[in-house]
Amino acid sequence: MQLQRATLPSEIYRRLKSMILDGGLKPGELVTIQSLSHAFGVSTMPVREALQRLTGERALTVISGRSVGIPQLAADRLRDLSKVRMELEGIAAEWATKHVTAADCARLADLVAAMGKAAVNGDTHAYVRANHDFHFRIYGAAGSEALLGVIEALWLQVSPYFHLLHRSGNYVDANEQHRLALRALRRGDARSCGKHIRQDIHAATKVLLRLLAEP
Repeated sequence: MQLQRATLPSEIYRRLKSMILDGGLKPGELVTIQSLSHAFGVSTMPVREALQRLTGERALTVISGRSVGIPQLAADRLRDLSKVRMELEGIAAEWATKHVTAADCARLADLVAAMGKAAVNGDTHAYVRANHDFHFRIYGAAGSEALLGVIEALWLQVSPYFHLLHRSGNYVDANEQHRLALRALRRGDARSCGKHIRQDIHAATKVLLRLLAEP
């Protein structure tokens, strides 16, 4: 579908952001401005504008004049991001307990099942996508666009590294925290829901720190 000229940079930004958040672009992978313009069927100018926004948000970095990729994640940066994520995402989960609907819980249960299947099958991309959808279904239910925007900005910087976690067995452990968070949501236990979301983040961070330290 041909995009309207006025919305091109914003739409391309949205599509690239989704690609980053759901694991479509992994650390070490490079994309060129030309390849993106061909994929979207547009000129290079709106692609450059979208990439400028994403590099400004530290979601992407320029590798050369014409290629971009996921920035390297230093251990100190990961620790910093994770501390902030634990606070904000825990709060969002707690707020969500007041607003979550039966339809939300049904969808969350489907996503937990999808992650369980993906973990068994070794389908990293499917797990990462379902994991994103699970968390943001909860955070969206918190009812705060401001909080959701900040959380999304944090995820843009760390979520490309989630695909590394499959080697450690973290996917299974993380999904248990998801089940417990969902159980807390269903009974309206804000404190418990926030606790399990924080534990999920904390455990994943410990594994990533170990993996990033490997040669």
